Amino acid sequence: MEGKFKHDKEDNNKILEEIECLIRARYPLIYLLSCEEMRVENTLRQIAFKREKKLICWSITEGITGIKNESPDLKDPLKALELVINSKENAIFVFRDFHPYFKDPVVVRRLRDVNRLLKNSYKNLIFLSPLLKIPAELEKEIVVVDYNLPAAEELNQIIDGILKSLPNNSKVETTLNKNQRERIVKAALGLTANEAESVFAKSLVKKGQFDIDVILSEKEQIIRKSGILEFYNANEKIDDVGGLGELKQWLRKRGLAFTMRAREFGLPQPKGILLIGIPGCGKSLTAKAVGNLWQLPLLRLDVGKIFAGLVGSSEENMRKAIKTAEAVAPSILWMDELEKGFSGTQSSSFSDAGTTARVFGSFITWLQEKNSPVFVVATANNVSLLPPELLRKGRFDEIFYVDLPDFEERKEIVRIHIQKRKRNPQDFDIEKIAQDTEGYSGSEIEEVIISALYDAFESNTDINTDLVIHSANELIPLSQTMEREIKAIREWAKTRARRASMDIVKDTEKSSRKLEI
Repeated sequence: MEGKFKHDKEDNNKILEEIECLIRARYPLIYLLSCEEMRVENTLRQIAFKREKKLICWSITEGITGIKNESPDLKDPLKALELVINSKENAIFVFRDFHPYFKDPVVVRRLRDVNRLLKNSYKNLIFLSPLLKIPAELEKEIVVVDYNLPAAEELNQIIDGILKSLPNNSKVETTLNKNQRERIVKAALGLTANEAESVFAKSLVKKGQFDIDVILSEKEQIIRKSGILEFYNANEKIDDVGGLGELKQWLRKRGLAFTMRAREFGLPQPKGILLIGIPGCGKSLTAKAVGNLWQLPLLRLDVGKIFAGLVGSSEENMRKAIKTAEAVAPSILWMDELEKGFSGTQSSSFSDAGTTARVFGSFITWLQEKNSPVFVVATANNVSLLPPELLRKGRFDEIFYVDLPDFEERKEIVRIHIQKRKRNPQDFDIEKIAQDTEGYSGSEIEEVIISALYDAFESNTDINTDLVIHSANELIPLSQTMEREIKAIREWAKTRARRASMDIVKDTEKSSRKLEI
């Protein structure tokens, strides 16, 4: 993790240098995008002290602070702008939450005047806001800077501050070794300084120590408040996935790539995988299991929520989803049935004024260029609806094809689902059930066992091999109803995707009792 921490520290230092550079270069209007007023203003105060300037703040509730304020009218935004223009102070002016006033044409016009009049002065006007709202008239006048969330160094300082504030007779566990501290800081990455301080204190009060689960619960709140992403509590384990041995092996190997040793070795951050194949064969189940396997937050993105009614809001929703996922990184972003969300990009300019194409464009650009530890797990059933740009090398680390389970995989799936229903697999003829479910998907095998349980419950007996086979014979699998589609997917995957299973389906070549492909 030290590699990630070093990267965050370098990024934060670059932002501080950028802000100071803009101030020294006499940029009149600067827009700082952050919800952490206190933290940003402390940084600006340090820069102001270094540059021998005053820091003067304004808000609609307090008016001007930092100089003697004799007039209550300075709460008015236009009067405050007049003060900036007429002030003789060598100062940095910080206007908090000024973005609502950008809708006023008089304010916008006056800001253009401010930009012109401050060009040759030693004054800078900084807008500090959690939302980016800039009118078209000021787009060329204002420079925007994204202020990063606290890096590992700052979080370590917050931990030290909390530990120092504890009384000597405290029963709280205060000793932390290097590994424990790294895990705590890793869990807290993505929180604001105030959120981190609060959740650390909550953890100490609730658990008597720094607890990872308590810290991660704060991240869950962030995701819920975003309204677009869903925090998924992954209870599924990788051993709950039947078959797909090649995919499991690949995932276990890539899980090591988030470590400090991997960064030092020169490995890049893993980007993600695209799982393509027949419905019900374990794609979504695998996505859920990855979060448990890697012990990382699993975030589910419903692409349907991205497309809202207002013009421009869909693009903003995608940016917000990406930013939230990066804020809680390292994390896993799960996108289910991707083709349904992004189908129709080719005709987007005619059907929805290009909204789908723009949202898709911003997503694949981020997927290609991202260096944050957000691992994307995307699934798709119908490859013909996927935009070809998505399948280009470099978007994902690997594209896996998930086929119908073969004989050995079906045996494993039957065994898993019998155990999940608190029955002993040794009491069943697993091989006979596997033979009679040839051509069935994993989810269909699960339904066969559930159906047999209903039959057993009704007849006041226990489930057995005969009931399972009887239930299997009553079900018509997708391999019969979607025979043509499955054949097309297989043909496509032969040269374009990597098989998720260790062995290709063998028994379907020997027998075509249920599968004629």
